[in-house]
Amino acid sequence: MKSVISASWCRRAAVSHRAAVERELAATPILDWKHPRIRKLVAEAQDGSAGTDRDLLVAAHRLITARVRPVYAMNEKQPVSRTLLLERGSCSQRLALLEAVARAGGIASRVRGLLVDGRFWYPRFPQLRALIPHQVVLAWPEFMLDSQWLSVSELYGGLDTLQKGGGFVNAGGETLFDAVARTAVDWDGLTCSSCDLSGYVLADLGYFSSRDLLFRTHGQTLCLPVRIIADIIMSRRAA
Repeated sequence: MKSVISASWCRRAAVSHRAAVERELAATPILDWKHPRIRKLVAEAQDGSAGTDRDLLVAAHRLITARVRPVYAMNEKQPVSRTLLLERGSCSQRLALLEAVARAGGIASRVRGLLVDGRFWYPRFPQLRALIPHQVVLAWPEFMLDSQWLSVSELYGGLDTLQKGGGFVNAGGETLFDAVARTAVDWDGLTCSSCDLSGYVLADLGYFSSRDLLFRTHGQTLCLPVRIIADIIMSRRAA
């Protein structure tokens, strides 16, 4: 016979789990997936996929790659519907757009917060090193696929397979968003040295039900006045 205490604990656990899933599927100020533009993108991704959740995300990633031009932008809280309207966005803004597609398609998402050493971006800005922040808050998405969390790093395959594509060097036209399609973006030191980015991780901030919550908790990399000025200048520069 099940005890009253055990039954009560099971009910609380079930309610807690449902609440967590609802948060990981919810529309947010950043992930405003109920917007018609996002709905249209989701429909196109569904038409171009083979039917599984993973196929949907891969199709969406390819659509975003083709339609949203990579630029340097600083506003982490920009709604994804605006990113799609502008047809340009930073690596983080395009990752947010992929998260929004996931949630619109019924796929739960969350982000892992990483505090990354600013030196990671030195190869991309060799003449502007003095202007790069010492620490950058990075929101790295994960998706619930086949009842387990899968990092966007492994969207196109396991890290052991992807590492054969050569490491990400953070230079030229390729961004982290683009790189996951061909190589292992490894924040934990699980792969070969050329793909291992763990040396740039200053702190693991943990998991958050949305990037909104991550940036509300830890703030954006730049303070508001500096961010506004930087965004005006940088958001029109091609990555």
